[in-house]
Amino acid sequence: MSSIPDISLILLKGLKVTLIVLVLSMMLSTIIALVAGLSRVSNNRLLTGFTKFYVEIFRGTSLIVQLFWFSYALPGLFNIHLGSDIWVAVLAISLNYGAYMSEIVRGAILSVPPGQTEASIALNLSRFQRMRHIIIPQAIRMMLPEYGNYLIQILKATSLVSLIGLTDFLYYGNIYRSTHLTEAPTVYILILIFYFLLALPLIGFTRKMEKVAKKGVVHG
Repeated sequence: MSSIPDISLILLKGLKVTLIVLVLSMMLSTIIALVAGLSRVSNNRLLTGFTKFYVEIFRGTSLIVQLFWFSYALPGLFNIHLGSDIWVAVLAISLNYGAYMSEIVRGAILSVPPGQTEASIALNLSRFQRMRHIIIPQAIRMMLPEYGNYLIQILKATSLVSLIGLTDFLYYGNIYRSTHLTEAPTVYILILIFYFLLALPLIGFTRKMEKVAKKGVVHG
């Protein structure tokens, strides 16, 4: 029977993959969310229509199915290969959560008081200048708390990457559990603890952002 430190060392073999997928997914999903969110409030109907289609597709289907689609269906149907499984996982998670987070961006922009826009028009600012100097800075403050929450969701989503063969925490946990059935409770308790420890900085970030948002939201 293995000790908790021995099991922990086995599970920690998956730390690198978990962190790589997490960091890359957070970065890419943030970029996608900003681009898609701004596109949703664009005056270009084609752009808003395409973005709306993307958002509804990825919000309306399962992340697990999307992982399998990018990993197995896309190469088989169209002979399109996305490279390593890590990039497959990052792309699927980023597109999925980027769709959800884009709605935060869109909602925050639309929540900026109309008086702010009217004042910027009175100052003869162009639409780009209004967005850059007036609307987006205020919108960012409003979207920060929910953004932090979605970063935690992305961390939890990384636990699915073992389904396409990536050697993360859960992968090594399942391998170990398959040969040590009696130690399954210990394995999964340790996995829970590891994910919680990774979530702590994100939880702290979210709370910090909530304080920033409360100080920075402009009313009226």
